[in-house]
Amino acid sequence: MLSLDVGKRRIGLAGCDALGITVKPLPALKRGRFDLDLLTLQEHCLRRRVEGLVVGLPLDEAGSLTEQARHCERYGIRLARALQLPLAWVNEHSSTWTAAERHNLHGDRSGQLDSAAAALLLEQWLREGPELKPVYLEAPVISQGAGDGGSC
Repeated sequence: MLSLDVGKRRIGLAGCDALGITVKPLPALKRGRFDLDLLTLQEHCLRRRVEGLVVGLPLDEAGSLTEQARHCERYGIRLARALQLPLAWVNEHSSTWTAAERHNLHGDRSGQLDSAAAALLLEQWLREGPELKPVYLEAPVISQGAGDGGSC
């Protein structure tokens, strides 16, 4: 699995072992053009034998899509289609704050915080689901979120 905390400047990344026991933050990806991001993410997926993507959606307190959640949704769908991987969504409502608290990363701009948040999202997904779905089954607008999680 590869978890993504999609931001406008960076994408936090995290992966897990084949059994889903150990989750590890990976170096964050500095955002660029989609095609260049895709090359880097393809390498991660091949090297780690990724079988699916988990993408965080920063839903509001009521569980509704925010503007940033819509951005994350579009990016996740586009990426999953390009990589031909199934996809799951995790509500990341407070994952960045939780990651900053847990790892003392307040104010971090290096990408460590983004990847720590991605690791929390993956841990949450491993605990709670939902199931991965092929992208063609994904509705264009996500109307529900799973769990509690940070910012996109």
